[in-house]
Amino acid sequence: MTINVGLVGTGYAASQRAQALQADERSNLHYVTGNTPEKLAAFSQTYSLTSIDSWQQLINNPHLDLIFICTVNRDHGAIARASLEAGKHVVLEYPLSLNPQEAQVLINLAQKQNKLLHVEHIELLGGLHEAIRQQLPAIGNVFYARYSTINPQRPAPRRWTYHHELFGFPLVAATSRIHRFTDLFGKVASVNCQTRFWDAPESGYYTACLSHAQLNFTNGLIVDLIYGKGETLWKGDRTLELHGDNGTLIFEGEKGSLVRGEEITPIEVTSRRGLFTQDTQMVLDYLFENKPLYVSPTASYYALLVGDAARQSALTGIKQEIIS
Repeated sequence: MTINVGLVGTGYAASQRAQALQADERSNLHYVTGNTPEKLAAFSQTYSLTSIDSWQQLINNPHLDLIFICTVNRDHGAIARASLEAGKHVVLEYPLSLNPQEAQVLINLAQKQNKLLHVEHIELLGGLHEAIRQQLPAIGNVFYARYSTINPQRPAPRRWTYHHELFGFPLVAATSRIHRFTDLFGKVASVNCQTRFWDAPESGYYTACLSHAQLNFTNGLIVDLIYGKGETLWKGDRTLELHGDNGTLIFEGEKGSLVRGEEITPIEVTSRRGLFTQDTQMVLDYLFENKPLYVSPTASYYALLVGDAARQSALTGIKQEIIS
């Protein structure tokens, strides 16, 4: 048996999905649609697919059973909702929506329709997350963490990832940073956030952004979360530190260490390669064999809720309490 698949998007994530779907004999990837005619034509030729003019036409194709959504963040919620209403299973890249209320509606609709709603969070599958999970007992009670992802880009690209409306608030769009911690440590009590944008001359775009949020977890953990990109930033940083009563875990890029005073023990971190393929295979395993997935839409929604609280804090200058 096979399942018929349609794809919304023509970027990197879409290409990874297309390769994974075409390599799995359980799936038939037929159609693709995108926002840019030139990119759509090139993508459909590369993967020998039939191009569709709009996502509305694609999701209403009666021959399709499963829709993969790999397009601009702004449109995730609308496309997912229409797909579910059309009786399709839905897989999309995070975030589920830029609006938590809409995300909750989507979860309820998927349950009502008895359809799969899966939000990709491949960071939870990756070697870094697995290494953290394995090493946490070694450092005891974790009381402070710092996670910094800063990516200088000069010049900043005029892409949707540098557009206020299309990308969304940074810590909502990049909700995987938050999800890493909620997956490991549970509920967040409050969020305080400051965010700055350096706007571009073109309407809606910016040349750089920097968000700094402090997450206070109900278990007492304090997390400093830093996300930045663009022209104003001059030095990249991808560091995750977790400080516990019995030691510290430090990950710089793909290199990890367990630090206990003068004793430093290297930690092996496996490669990030193949995670989109793994996620895609797990979706098909769920649909064909009812094998459980590694993440639930409810967990994704909670991380989104925390990200939106960061947005509200940045907007108002007031610490936001999390009630869920």
